[in-house]
Amino acid sequence: MLTLLRNEFRGYNRSLLQKDLLAGVNVAAVALPLSLAFGLASGASGAAGLLTAIWAGIIIGALSGTPSQVSGPTGAMSAVLLVVGSQYGLTGIWLTTLIAGAMMVVIGIFKLGRIVLLIPRPVVNGFTSGIAILIFTGQVHNILGVAPPKSLTALARWVEYGTRIQSGSLSVNWQTAGLAGLVIGMMFLTPKFLAKRVPVALVGVVVATILAQWLHFQVPTVGTIPPTLVLPEHFVPTWSDLGLLQDLMLPAASVALLCCLQALLSGVVCVNLTGKPMDSNQELIGQGVANMLLPFLGGVPATGAVARTKVGIVNGSQTRLTTISHGLVLLALVMGAGPMIAQIPIAALAGVLVVTTIRMNEWGDIRWMFRHRFKSVISAFFITMLATAALDLTNAILLGMGVTSLIFISRLSNIDVTIKPIDIVSMRARGHELDTVDAESKVAYITGPMFFGSIAAIRSAFITLPANNLILSMRGVPAIDVSGLELIEMLHQRMQTHNGRLLFAGVQPSVKRMLDRSKITQRIGEHHFFWSADQAILFIHNKNSG
Repeated sequence: MLTLLRNEFRGYNRSLLQKDLLAGVNVAAVALPLSLAFGLASGASGAAGLLTAIWAGIIIGALSGTPSQVSGPTGAMSAVLLVVGSQYGLTGIWLTTLIAGAMMVVIGIFKLGRIVLLIPRPVVNGFTSGIAILIFTGQVHNILGVAPPKSLTALARWVEYGTRIQSGSLSVNWQTAGLAGLVIGMMFLTPKFLAKRVPVALVGVVVATILAQWLHFQVPTVGTIPPTLVLPEHFVPTWSDLGLLQDLMLPAASVALLCCLQALLSGVVCVNLTGKPMDSNQELIGQGVANMLLPFLGGVPATGAVARTKVGIVNGSQTRLTTISHGLVLLALVMGAGPMIAQIPIAALAGVLVVTTIRMNEWGDIRWMFRHRFKSVISAFFITMLATAALDLTNAILLGMGVTSLIFISRLSNIDVTIKPIDIVSMRARGHELDTVDAESKVAYITGPMFFGSIAAIRSAFITLPANNLILSMRGVPAIDVSGLELIEMLHQRMQTHNGRLLFAGVQPSVKRMLDRSKITQRIGEHHFFWSADQAILFIHNKNSG
């Protein structure tokens, strides 16, 4: 960490500090409405979201392994926490955050962050789109000004809304719908050149708040923003909380996975934009420590936020002081403008979230997969997205990974096995003087990995074996698993039964190591391994001649 800081602040001066502070102000302007919105969307409060942004900016900013990355509450976690909060209340949200933070620290300490990035891109994209559906569905009642649905999943909520419409019990509040529509319209219709210079979401929320006050709208607002660094409602552990640990392990694992994934993906964006390296393990440790502390302060989970990080970099961010200063700016707003923030209509923040759900989809990746018509990729995307909306997030990830893995295994199973007799003419053409060949000896050319998915095809190719010698040419075999080793053992035993020999040619180093570890090399004999099939054929010829 010290080395990272030394490299980051080498040559740092007053001019660079001014750039960091200015970038921090710009990030805070974007983070304010998002933090309030994600705090509410998580089932906590706007104050909890704002306090999370403050502490995440300071703590993660200080411990981060990615200079210029901005962290705070994001939409992915809110989808998980909304379900947890509805079942277990704020205590469940805090415990989930604490456990997830501990998991992240462990992942960072044991340098397991790279495993998180092994999740296939179609699954990540489907998961992101599914979360967007969840967040959008979770804001419908705030926009329409109706009672929130009792159902937990997005699909069930839409069914419930349909039932209300059919029964005539869904009465729209046009004041909340108008405020949300105003913010959505401003965010979509503002020209791009202006949107790059002005925090449109904040402007939209301010305009909606002024309009609601001027017209005396009776709509729900954010509510009290205490001028404090620790909310009155914060986690105070009790013995009874231990009974919730088992139930919250899966949601906590989902939050930890999402936090790791978002932090690392956002870090990659940061690296691409700045050219500065990322210490991914230190990043996860910093994220984990912050999430372990946030419940005791009254916050919700935080992680790297791509949009806020981009805003900071575009506005001149140089170091981690950008994210720290953005937290301090938000703190100043809480201390000095809390009563004004409290008057923000929740419908206006719902409008911000609606636009966020549309923009959070990876539209470039989605267009690419449909343009190239990769059926397996599209299937994995839709299955994960629909599972996220209809089930829960943990099962969605597992289902998406399972589908992708099955497709991948199916493709790997396409192995080619060609068994040929020894061609004396070709041998002589390559300069080998052979007078005769054993007609019962064969060469089997294998191309593809020898693993459980391809063993059936390989086994069927060897139903009838030559009585004398079999050469396995394995230059095209990149990998072998236990099933492949068992097949080779079977071939060796059958060859011995017929007083024949099993020989190997062109075995890749990684495959040879597996054969050595399983003692197959020792049982068959090192002298039966050759660089090429020609050498193995000459060995057979010399044995027969002798």
